[in-house]
Amino acid sequence: MSRPKLELVKLRKEYGGGDVIAVDDIDLAIEAGETVALLGSSGCGKSTTLNMIVGLEEPTAGDIQIDGATVVTTPAGKRNVGLVFQDYAVFTHMTVRKNLAFGLEIRGKYVLETNRAVEEVAELLDMTDKLDASVKELGGSELQRVAIGRTLVTKPDILLLDEPLSNLEAEARLAMRRELRRLQSEIGLTIIYVTHDQVEALSLADRIAVMNAGRILQVEETSVIFDRPDHTFVAGFLGSPPMNLLRGRFSAGEDGVRFSKNDLSLPMGTGGPVPEGFFTMGIRPEALRVSSESAPDIAGRINNVEPRGPETVVTVTVGIEQLTLVTPPTDCLHAGDPIGLDLDYDSLVFFGGDSNRRESIEVAGRSF
Repeated sequence: MSRPKLELVKLRKEYGGGDVIAVDDIDLAIEAGETVALLGSSGCGKSTTLNMIVGLEEPTAGDIQIDGATVVTTPAGKRNVGLVFQDYAVFTHMTVRKNLAFGLEIRGKYVLETNRAVEEVAELLDMTDKLDASVKELGGSELQRVAIGRTLVTKPDILLLDEPLSNLEAEARLAMRRELRRLQSEIGLTIIYVTHDQVEALSLADRIAVMNAGRILQVEETSVIFDRPDHTFVAGFLGSPPMNLLRGRFSAGEDGVRFSKNDLSLPMGTGGPVPEGFFTMGIRPEALRVSSESAPDIAGRINNVEPRGPETVVTVTVGIEQLTLVTPPTDCLHAGDPIGLDLDYDSLVFFGGDSNRRESIEVAGRSF
C-alpha cells in the first residue's frame, strides 16, 4: 500500500512555554492528487498548521512526512511545498512575466527553462495575453491567479492555499472557484486549502477537516460531512442556517417513546428500547417542513420569516425552544402565526450528552 503524499502525525504547536496550544496533537493523511480543506473559524489553528507544513513554523512535537519521509528538519525552501497567501503577495513593480519567473530565477534556472515554464503556466491560467502587463493593471482575481501561477511554476509537490479568496468581491470569488476547480482537474496537484468559508470548502475540497481550538474534530468527504457530522461543533458550524441542536432525554409513555427538551416533545414511535441519559438531537433545517396535517409532529408559532431569494428561513418558537427550517419561497408564513411542522426522521443524528460525539442508537425500533 502506497504512503500518503502528506501525513501529519501528532502534530503540536505551543507558544509561551505551553501556555497557549495553537495546534493540539492532530493527525491527518492526505493522498496524492487530493484536495483537503482545513475549515474553521479564526484562531482555530488552521493557518498555524499550514505554516508548519511549509516550514515557516517549527512544531513543538509530532512529525510532518512527505512521501513517507520526515521534513521537520528540512528548511522551508527545500520542501518543495508551495504556499499562496490571501493578500496576493505579488511584486507590484514587475510585469506578470517577471512575477511568474521570480521563483525559478532565484533558484538559478536557465533562461530557456524559465521562459518555457512561464509560458506553460500562463497558458494554464489563461493569462498569455497579460504576460507583459504590469500587475498594477490587474484586478483582484487576476492578481490571485498570478500569485498561484508564481507558485505553480516551481512545480511543487503540494500546494497550500491560505484563505486565497477572502479579499475578493463575490463575483471574483465565484470566478476563482471555477478557476481552482479547473486547475485541480487539469494538474492533479495535492492541495491543502485553508478557509473559514464553508461554501468554498464544500465546493472545492474532496474532504473537509473541521478544526476547533487546535484540534481536528472530523475529517470526512464533502458529500457526507454536511449530513452526518461526528461532533456537535461540526453540526453547528456547517450549514446556513446550521443544524438545530436539542439536548434532551427519551421517555416512554402511553402514546409511545418521546424525545423532550423543555416544552418541545417529539414522538419517536412505539415499542423498542428507550436509551437512558442525555442526548443531543440534530435536525437539519431542511429536514423540517410545514405540515398540512391536523396532528403535526411539532406545533409552534412563527417567530421570524427571512426571505433569501430561492428559499425562506423560518424561525419557529416551541415554548422556550426555537427551531429553524428552510422552505421554498412563500408569502403564506407570517410572524406570530401558529404553525405545524413535520420531521424527516431518517435525517436525524444523535450525539452523546457528555461526549458531544455522534452515537449510533436504537429508539422505538428505529436505528439512528
